[in-house]
Amino acid sequence: MASEYLKQKYKDVQPWQTRELTPREKRANWWHYHKWHVLAALAAALVLGDILWHVLGIGLVEPDYQIAYVGVEKLPDDTANALSEALSALGEDCNGDGAVTVLIRQYVGAAEGPAAYSAAVTLTADISEGDSSIFLLEDPAGFQEQWQVLRPLEGPLPEGGCAPYEDCVLAWTDCPVLTALPLGSYSEKVLGEEISGDSQRRLAGIYLARRGYWTDKTCDHPEASDRLWEAMTAS
Repeated sequence: MASEYLKQKYKDVQPWQTRELTPREKRANWWHYHKWHVLAALAAALVLGDILWHVLGIGLVEPDYQIAYVGVEKLPDDTANALSEALSALGEDCNGDGAVTVLIRQYVGAAEGPAAYSAAVTLTADISEGDSSIFLLEDPAGFQEQWQVLRPLEGPLPEGGCAPYEDCVLAWTDCPVLTALPLGSYSEKVLGEEISGDSQRRLAGIYLARRGYWTDKTCDHPEASDRLWEAMTAS
């Protein structure tokens, strides 16, 4: 038999009642327990979609030339589009479709995270297939150390090793043809803030390099690609 003390202590205690969550609370509760699964699935979907777009050519217009930009920060769309159009005027219709198309393929990602993984996967596919013969690089030293595929500006490809990156690159600012291109300005939103600037100034810290091929595997239209490089780097 319960004591009078316990009866008094617990006389106002109500039995536990289950409260029905509102739809908003249910969504918040679900997100709390599943958000990392959703983010992981989204990252995987982005990587897969990028691979399908790149490797299988889904939604891809066949370009005459493909140039790879590799950096931590993405080139603004206005800058990339203006550069693609300007370089098209230096090229030729290699595939006979009646137009000259230069595709600027951007491989962008920081040191870690889904963006870095996606960029590494697609860049690996590019290098393995030999798609891009010209590179625009933010960090040529790091790129050559990791991939060892850059071609010396002069002389043959080194046997059994890679050339020092200094022997393989030209600064954008040392190429008068490129610095004279009318690329205009760019405008983009970063974290909700409108950012604008000059496209030539944005590219001033970039380096140019050419892909070296040690086997019979080359890019499409290698001779035309060499002529484009010569036109871009003419003094």
